[in-house]
Amino acid sequence: MTKKKVTAILLIFLAFLAYMAIFPAHINRGIEFLNDKAHLSLPQMEERDFQLGLDLQGGAYLLYEADLSDVPEHEVGERMQGLRNVIERRIDIFGIGETAVQVKGERLVVEIPGVHDLEEAIGKIGETPFLEFREIPEGVEQEREEREEEAEEIIGKPFREFTEEDFALLQEEEFEGLEILLSDDLFEPTGLTGGNLRNARMEVDYSTNRPMILLEFDNEGAEMLREITERNVDRPLATFLDDEMLQQATVEEVITEGRAQISGNLQQEEAREIARSLQEALPIPMNLISQQSIGPSLGERSLHLSVMAAIWGFLAICVFMVVAYRLPGLLSIFSLLFYGLIVVALFKTIPITLTLSGIAGFILSMGMAIDANILIFSRLREEIRKGNSITESLDEGFRRAWPSIRDGNFTTLIVALMLFLFATSFVQGFAVTLMLGILVSMFSAMIVTRFLLMLAADSMLGKKEELWL
Repeated sequence: MTKKKVTAILLIFLAFLAYMAIFPAHINRGIEFLNDKAHLSLPQMEERDFQLGLDLQGGAYLLYEADLSDVPEHEVGERMQGLRNVIERRIDIFGIGETAVQVKGERLVVEIPGVHDLEEAIGKIGETPFLEFREIPEGVEQEREEREEEAEEIIGKPFREFTEEDFALLQEEEFEGLEILLSDDLFEPTGLTGGNLRNARMEVDYSTNRPMILLEFDNEGAEMLREITERNVDRPLATFLDDEMLQQATVEEVITEGRAQISGNLQQEEAREIARSLQEALPIPMNLISQQSIGPSLGERSLHLSVMAAIWGFLAICVFMVVAYRLPGLLSIFSLLFYGLIVVALFKTIPITLTLSGIAGFILSMGMAIDANILIFSRLREEIRKGNSITESLDEGFRRAWPSIRDGNFTTLIVALMLFLFATSFVQGFAVTLMLGILVSMFSAMIVTRFLLMLAADSMLGKKEELWL
């Protein structure tokens, strides 16, 4: 079998696979026909739609604000990125389509395509718990005891018997320790939160037959836990979940292995749910401040206009190539069709979430795809005018055009990669489709276009130079 036949078979097979990916329903009808007629049981292909972004299919737009009041300024960026990662993982657990979670200062923008019920969207994210460990600052307990004794001397009875009138009298006397006496919570944050958790699981303490939650911290959390327990030996340490105390325990020894447990008065199902939730505990608390449902009608119109722009752009390219380059231009149209088939199949198979900017990247990559053909055809004409045969001119034309094609596409790839790494999600969509389109365009130009030109050169068309100039 000749090299040309092998190439033809491979290209046809590749085009068929791309067609199968784009139109699985057509293939499934053929499979059903074969199964009925030949009594076979061939499996059918999975049918799924293109994955569209929020701007094309509508969805939920949620805006959260993080509470950074207790976060040191140098840790704000890291904590916000941690919050972003947690929310992304939590949404992925529920199998929601491609989402966009962006950090904007102290706010978090969550976009969920395809979900138009705001309550459902908020429920998907859920009220992710905020876990933290709190301690009583050194000296506070002793100061409270001293203030209680002073108050008892003024009122003349034990502190536990104080009434509202007694506290009012202390206020009239401008008693200095009143604030400490009225405080029900002496605990203050230690800096150790659920953001430092590596794992959380529920187990049963068989000595008491009560459920407990075992916590395992990352390296940073383990070091913080060691420091916290070291300064609080024989003193209380409390675990708070969403500002509610789960447990207050006395530290008996320094914890050095990064493991702790919560063994409060919990029911087994409650402990299991808390453990599951803590695996996605927020590194900082956040509040929902804005919500909006974006309807699909605007996205449908945008998608229609984008598709029409792609079609008209393709037709304009076809007319230009035929008029400017005659036979090679005509063959390049088939190469461009092959290119479009492969790229669209990749969009659906990977899958890539298509946004308006992503479609713009694809349309731009069509121009890049035909640009490589133009470089080749220009070199081809130069060689033919020198008196070389069509076959010789093809070989030399591709050889001379390749450095320009390689360098031009490579530099565009670098820019697209930088956009993907450092830009926002909408620009990232543009960058992804552009990069994918450039890679496929180089294949279509150097393999598919060359194959078609060689076939034409070996036929009767190769003897008519006027078709090539």
